[in-house]
Amino acid sequence: MFGIGDFARRGQVSVRMLRHYDAIGLLPPAFVDPVSGYRSYSAAQLARLNRLVALKDLGFTLQQVGAILDERVSPEELRGMLRLRRAELAASVAAEAARLAQVEARLRAIESEGCMSAADVVVKPVPAVRVAELRAVAEGHEPAFIGPVVGPLFAELADRLSAAGVTPVGPGIAYYEPTGDRGAVTVHAALPVGADVAAKRAFEVVVLPAIEAATLVHQGSMDDVMPTVQALGVWLEEHGYRSTGLPREVYLDVPDDVAGWVTELQEPVVRGI
Repeated sequence: MFGIGDFARRGQVSVRMLRHYDAIGLLPPAFVDPVSGYRSYSAAQLARLNRLVALKDLGFTLQQVGAILDERVSPEELRGMLRLRRAELAASVAAEAARLAQVEARLRAIESEGCMSAADVVVKPVPAVRVAELRAVAEGHEPAFIGPVVGPLFAELADRLSAAGVTPVGPGIAYYEPTGDRGAVTVHAALPVGADVAAKRAFEVVVLPAIEAATLVHQGSMDDVMPTVQALGVWLEEHGYRSTGLPREVYLDVPDDVAGWVTELQEPVVRGI
């Protein structure tokens, strides 16, 4: 038997919490001295304490914890419940991290307003290009949604082309199209290929049409692309252009350090409203 202080130390909880668990019936001591009121706990009670604390830390209310413990849930069932709750918490953390990334990206856009020169925009013809591509759906246009989709798509496309014995003949191109009415977008990851490459089950082959494009080069991580995208939009309005199709991102240089990335944004345009 352990005194309440010793039991608290072994279970890594406070004496105050043990008294609270006793008061609400979650973990009464194994023995209470009728004269002194001194509480004693058995080593076997550590197992219940471990389950109690784990469930509470995973967000279950003490009422729920009591119901779970009194059901005499087996270790296997308890592990399953904890894994499920852990997955829910991990998803919540990921969602909050994505939200924070969006806030930071928006803040960077605000801080950079007016800092990009209109002289950096170039309107030029972009020839048609034959590409092999894969596609997938992202939840939205924000970098926090696009990044986890487009990166793996390019890696998978490169692997499939290599397996087919196809060597890309130009830099990667990404473009996006709205999907449904909930803000989702279809992400296209494309690599230019020769005229002799045909579509295979492992990838599609399409021809991106020739366009007249307003272009602006973005330096650095695509997580920070928002200011460049917005600067290009401001330039289009100021110079009497309007967009006529899906913008493209052409990855001119993609070293391991994303801070060194060089990406050309291409916006299909015509002059006039």
